[in-house]
Amino acid sequence: MINKNRLIKLTQKVISINSENPPGNELELSRFIEKDMRSLGLQVRTYTYAKNRPNIVATLRGTLPRKRASKEALLITPHFDTVPIGKGWKFKPLGGEVRNGKIYGRGATDDKGNLASCMEVMRSLVEDRVSLKKDVIMAATADEETGSKYGIIPLLDRKVLKPRLALVMDSDDFDTIIAQKGLFHSRIQIFGKQAHGAYNWRGINAIEIAARIINRLKKIKWNYKKHPLLHGPTMNIGVIKGGDKVNMVCDFCEFALDTRFSVGMDPKEIYKKIEEVVQGEAKKYKIITDDLQLPYEIDRKHPYVQTYVKTAQKMRCQASIKGSEGATVITFFKKHKIPAFATGYGAHGTAHTNDEYAVVNSLYRGTKVLEQFIKEYDLL
Repeated sequence: MINKNRLIKLTQKVISINSENPPGNELELSRFIEKDMRSLGLQVRTYTYAKNRPNIVATLRGTLPRKRASKEALLITPHFDTVPIGKGWKFKPLGGEVRNGKIYGRGATDDKGNLASCMEVMRSLVEDRVSLKKDVIMAATADEETGSKYGIIPLLDRKVLKPRLALVMDSDDFDTIIAQKGLFHSRIQIFGKQAHGAYNWRGINAIEIAARIINRLKKIKWNYKKHPLLHGPTMNIGVIKGGDKVNMVCDFCEFALDTRFSVGMDPKEIYKKIEEVVQGEAKKYKIITDDLQLPYEIDRKHPYVQTYVKTAQKMRCQASIKGSEGATVITFFKKHKIPAFATGYGAHGTAHTNDEYAVVNSLYRGTKVLEQFIKEYDLL
């Protein structure tokens, strides 16, 4: 049985353990998760792909023959790193204070509330001696906030995780995420020529070239099919660096470009369009790809999706089917042909903000929905 007070205390505990990324050191929190899951008698293994950054995989074994129970496993996967705390908080960012039905702290919504929800579900299933036919795997992962290259990606690529279904626990207000934009992070480097600022015609100003490129990039007309759950493609200039001194012609400028693209768009075509713009303004340049995630979509009528939505609705929780403009890890399951969708019980609009919080009742009700969905999935 899901215990509300225990869930609150568990959420407070995981909030209290700093796991900011960057810099990326999830060791202390991973040890807590590991110890807690081992206390249930589960099969618990750690997988580490970078120093001090373990991933925890806990398995509640089903009663079917071992091979089949594993093949038909359900994976529930939260991440336990957070974005940096930052400044300007009214509440203690690692305090986990409960005020007016809300629990405050960095990660309360993204993603430690959902982590606590998954851990409480595993404990409840064990304590109630629920007999499930199929394996239930909880994979608590590191490094989600900076690309997952030390988290869910190697766990999948090395076939540590091979579930029948993946439920990514990284969403808000019971939203059921079935579609997600692609992500292309790149850095554009422009090379110019130094000169004295008073004789600027003798140099080639990389900052001015970069400014022209940025203006042209923002005017690109994309060919894409409108999606019912997603906005069109977007571009954001997140970082720009260049110049040494006001009276020098800048010979190097770099800017970081965040491109989000729609389902059905080809990343090769996106790169080509970007390069055409850069070539039109710069003689010497370099385009560096930092991250590429493909768009993802699962049919809203997929039986696993429908089972989750109906389970939530039966328990008087509105699990709205939505798309995500941002990036969750559901996209990484596509490569391995594993159906996946995302849900979660955080508070909309609070992730990555000062005084981040989750609503206690949403976490509690969501945790009960998650447990019931696991039972419903076991019958499929």
